[in-house]
Amino acid sequence: MLFKKNISPGKTKLSLIISIFFIVPFLVYSEESLEGTHTNIKILDKISSKNTLVKLKNREAKKYKDLLIKSMKCKNSEFDDNPEITAYIQVSDLISKDKDDVFIFNGWMFSSSPSITPFDHPVYDIWLVSCY
Repeated sequence: MLFKKNISPGKTKLSLIISIFFIVPFLVYSEESLEGTHTNIKILDKISSKNTLVKLKNREAKKYKDLLIKSMKCKNSEFDDNPEITAYIQVSDLISKDKDDVFIFNGWMFSSSPSITPFDHPVYDIWLVSCY
C-alpha cells in the first residue's frame, strides 16, 4: 500500500522563503540597533577634580587637553535588566614626544566594570558612560 503526503512541494518552499524574508530583516535590525555611532566618556582631571563629558563620534579622534582620544566601536547589551556598554577606545598622550605612535590605552572598556581594563594615567581618569 502506498501512502501519499498531503503537502505539495511548492507550498513548503514558498512558506520557507516567506518566513526567511520576515525573520532575517528583524535579526539584522536588532543587531544594528545595538551598535552605536557615538560614544560618551567622562574624563576626571585628578589635579582640579573636575569631570568633563566628552562626546566622541566613532572612528574620529578628538583632542582633550593633553590626550588624543578615539573611539573605534561601541555596543549596547542585548539585555535590559543588566545594561552593559562596551567600547573599543584608543588614547594617546600628546606630551610624550618619544612615544608618538604608542597608545597609553588601547582596548575594550566596559561601563559596569571599569577596573577590568583600567586606564592608567597620572593626571586623567576615563570611564565609559553611554553608546548611542
